[in-house]
Amino acid sequence: MPIATPEAAHALANDLRRATGEAVARLGTTAVREGCHRVKLHWPPHPVSPDYHVGAADWTERASFEAYGETFEVRVARTSHGVFGRCEELWHEARGDSIEAMLQRLRQEAEPLFRRQLAAGRALGLPGRFTAPLRDLPPLGLLRLLYCEDRDVAADAATEIETHASTGLFFPALLEILRDRQHPQRRSAQWCVLDLFEDLPSFARTREEQGDAVEAMRVLLWDAEDDACRAIYKAGVVLGGHVSGDWGGPALLSVLAAPSRIGRRSAMHGLYHVVEWNPEMRDVVVWTLSGSALNDPEPVLRAYAKAMARDIARGRDHVPDPVFADGL
Repeated sequence: MPIATPEAAHALANDLRRATGEAVARLGTTAVREGCHRVKLHWPPHPVSPDYHVGAADWTERASFEAYGETFEVRVARTSHGVFGRCEELWHEARGDSIEAMLQRLRQEAEPLFRRQLAAGRALGLPGRFTAPLRDLPPLGLLRLLYCEDRDVAADAATEIETHASTGLFFPALLEILRDRQHPQRRSAQWCVLDLFEDLPSFARTREEQGDAVEAMRVLLWDAEDDACRAIYKAGVVLGGHVSGDWGGPALLSVLAAPSRIGRRSAMHGLYHVVEWNPEMRDVVVWTLSGSALNDPEPVLRAYAKAMARDIARGRDHVPDPVFADGL
């Protein structure tokens, strides 16, 4: 992928904004969805036929099964160990006592793959499964997959985007995702962007761009109403532990006055990492956290700020993050 012009990068961000708006209209809600935990899909599974020494000459019959409106052809081998089926399209095999039992098992065991491919298809606006390699997608497709309800698909798309960081094409679009307040899957997408921004200079090539990224993360903390997918927590960690210095530290200190209790909690945690990397900020961080220990509107955060200020001042490991009474 060649180095992108600023015009191309901003055009991609505009395309993503339009695609996101269309997705929100289709979904009919802006309410944040928590999203599933990441579950790595290892595919294809270990083939069963070699364990029973099924040879090439044993695959003498044909069968098929249907799933999600598609028909999948299966090669069949009958042996003394049962009936084996191989679906080459899915790179999967199964064994059963009969053709029917084998096909049922083959269909059931392929369900995790189907779910993932269908989720990717929905994120891309396709009518069925997405089965192509991610590297074949255009840049907008990779960005749309960051919003996939299957978080591992989103993470894989982020990994592909990371390989093209030096092109400069994706940075404005990634900022768009951090600023998104509409898409129900925005927290999962934002988590992916924050993970990429752990190496911010790879994407933000100028000081101005880095400042824009820090501000987008700061605002994400400032008005956060939830911590779905732990995206808000992640923003505090990135600002404190990966940006820090003259960018992240001041940004997190300002968030201690934010209206969002979730953002303030993340900022308190992030400030611990600020001091790890920038010990010259220890005094101002301890002083500001001590003020929060007296003035934060949330009793649980007053206690947390007091403990964090103490731990930073003494150079100790910090206490666990608190949980609010409503479970957030």
